[in-house]
Amino acid sequence: MLDINNLSNLLASAGLNPEIAELAVRAAGLIVIIILATIANIIAKKIVLIGVKYLIGRTETKIDDIILERKVFTKLSHFAPAIVIYLLAPIALGGLDRLSGLVSHAALIYMVIVGLLVIDSLLNALLDIYQNFEASKEIPLKGFIQILKIVIYFFALIFIVSIMLGKSPVYLISGLGALTAVLILIFKDSILGFVAGIQLITNKMIAHGDWVEIPKYGADGDVMEITLSTVKVQNFDKTITTVPTYALISDSFKNWRGMEESDGRRIKRSVFIDLSTIKLCTEEMTKRYAKIDIIKDYIERKKQEVQSYNETRSIDDSVLVNGRRLTNVGTFRAYLESYLRAHPMINKSMTLLVRQLAPTEHGLPIEIYVFSSDKNWINYEAIQADIFDHILAVLPEFDLRVFQNPTGGDFKGLTGG
Repeated sequence: MLDINNLSNLLASAGLNPEIAELAVRAAGLIVIIILATIANIIAKKIVLIGVKYLIGRTETKIDDIILERKVFTKLSHFAPAIVIYLLAPIALGGLDRLSGLVSHAALIYMVIVGLLVIDSLLNALLDIYQNFEASKEIPLKGFIQILKIVIYFFALIFIVSIMLGKSPVYLISGLGALTAVLILIFKDSILGFVAGIQLITNKMIAHGDWVEIPKYGADGDVMEITLSTVKVQNFDKTITTVPTYALISDSFKNWRGMEESDGRRIKRSVFIDLSTIKLCTEEMTKRYAKIDIIKDYIERKKQEVQSYNETRSIDDSVLVNGRRLTNVGTFRAYLESYLRAHPMINKSMTLLVRQLAPTEHGLPIEIYVFSSDKNWINYEAIQADIFDHILAVLPEFDLRVFQNPTGGDFKGLTGG
């Protein structure tokens, strides 16, 4: 190994001042180190890195392209000059232990930071690669990557501090027990988010792309991102709501994934019938309803059933309330069921129900409970609107009227205005 003292002595024996000789040798050594570090940096970036990019460009796989885009190899190239300085500085600064140690420690700290950046970029690249797989929609790993980064940053900080203090990392780690409570307070949200993330993923409660509703936070839209501490939801008005991850465990929310994976989207809406328009069917009404094609068979069947019942019990049917009779609201319900079964956009394999709910101060609710075969939001709303447009339009044909609170026009009519 080259000895600085021998070179200094050699120059001194040639007649040069010993102090100047030593200073000249050390200055020349530092210049050589700087030149070699620069050459190493040029080789790493201009030759090796370009060669790596060329080879990656010739491969068909996209994995190495993602690693290249995340600049993993670019950050690796920063090791070259640091290694040269770390190895040669003790030679150039031999005898100057404090200065030599300072330069070596600085180079070592720089390499730790570079290594940290390389690992960070590599983890980001691995996450990007994972997100190209279908499994990423079911099991998001961004939260786990973030907690892993925190652990790596923590240990990197321990190594940097140990280098600066000249102590073993084990010595520092062993003294962290007293800091546990402080660390828990500092990383409270991260810890809660990590635990919540595990529960969310394990129970498959939420995934990227799910449509969720979280009323407490005003979120109603698609999940964009699930991180260690937050879940980003892009609402349908294109705003973005950020929700704490642990809030999805402690509070309730609605996930529409089940609907999206099913064969239909539910339509559940009521029309309120004015109670004063509900009546027993007269012969004239029955004949009129029998002309409606989709309930013609129903009317005939019910007429025979009612007639047979009344004749068997010798009931005087000249009075409407005697025996059994059809009602206009019951016939209307039968019509709605037949109409929905014939509707091309209603899924007949799922629940199809027209039911009467308990009367309220707003009238008698007739609820439609069906599933549209088209789950697209725009199409779904159009189908639902078309169905209720038709219902409201045909109500008068059954001598029924929709309940509506009095308006200014109603009061105006009453006062003769």
